[in-house]
Amino acid sequence: MERPLNLSCLADTTPDSGNRSGSSGGPEGGQAHLSVFSVLVLTLLAMLVVATFLWNGLVLATILRVRSFHRVPHNLVASMAVSDVMVAALVMPLSLVHELSGRRWRLGRSLCQVWISFDVLCCTASIWNVTAIALDRYWSITRHLEYTLRTRRRISNIMIALTWALSAFISLAPLLFGWGETYSEDSEECQVSREPSYTIFSTFGAFYLPLCVVLFVYWKIYRAAKFRIGSHKSNSITPVTPEALEVKEAAQQTQMIFTVRHATVTFQTDGDTWREQKEKKAALMVGILIGVFVLCWIPFFITELINPLCSCDIPPVWKSIFLWLGYSNSFFNPLIYTAFNKNYNNAFRNLFFRQ
Repeated sequence: MERPLNLSCLADTTPDSGNRSGSSGGPEGGQAHLSVFSVLVLTLLAMLVVATFLWNGLVLATILRVRSFHRVPHNLVASMAVSDVMVAALVMPLSLVHELSGRRWRLGRSLCQVWISFDVLCCTASIWNVTAIALDRYWSITRHLEYTLRTRRRISNIMIALTWALSAFISLAPLLFGWGETYSEDSEECQVSREPSYTIFSTFGAFYLPLCVVLFVYWKIYRAAKFRIGSHKSNSITPVTPEALEVKEAAQQTQMIFTVRHATVTFQTDGDTWREQKEKKAALMVGILIGVFVLCWIPFFITELINPLCSCDIPPVWKSIFLWLGYSNSFFNPLIYTAFNKNYNNAFRNLFFRQ
């Protein structure tokens, strides 16, 4: 039952059909059925690649075009979009070729090393960029007085530099220090180094450490939002007589009352209402971003950590599913972030329909 789900099913049967010169009628009928399924899956994955590239490219074009986006937190979003564009342009197409070749690599050692390095680099950078956005939101919600624009700009630039430096170190470690082998000419395999020590280092550095950070950050955001709701200021209205002007402060709320000759008009202002609404929206966005990130990547990294350590035999079809589920996170990232930001929606409309 698992076999037809793999895109490599055609590649596995190709040598046999070549030896028979494709003249047998029976096998051709079976291959036709597999071909239809493979073409369908190929089409879906190709659409995912194109959509990921176009959506992140649109975010980058918008940030470059709109001058008000040339500041934090949009520099963090731009860094995330760059990593996700690189995933779509440099990693996913060759991964699709790898799947269609029956998970056999026939493009040489050099291209294998380049592909694996970019795979680890871009995916790790994408994950840490999500972490950086979550941290920026956490500090802007819980420390909005100390987290000034200048401080925010400096910290965001530091986080971007650390993200790409750490990602580059993790991806290049096997090449720089001989930490395992990525290519096997005899078995035509091209994969991330299976050295147990590198597996522990790379999985913890690329996923489990940022996972702990984002879960801790969202827990703190949830607690801060719950505390603010619990300490919400009470409302009170004090009646006044005509032809009077009174500015009265209630127990925990500022209340401004403007009175004219025969009517009393009361405006109540709550200084935290706008900020609380903004914080709730930011907390929801961060929660969805983290939730999708965890769902997309945790199956892949669990198998990546367990497989070399216990020598478990995981079916290739599940490896492919988990890998492409992780790649799909690069499509969901800009979709989630821009859906909660009206400025991006307006900028998208202006980009296509200039008024």
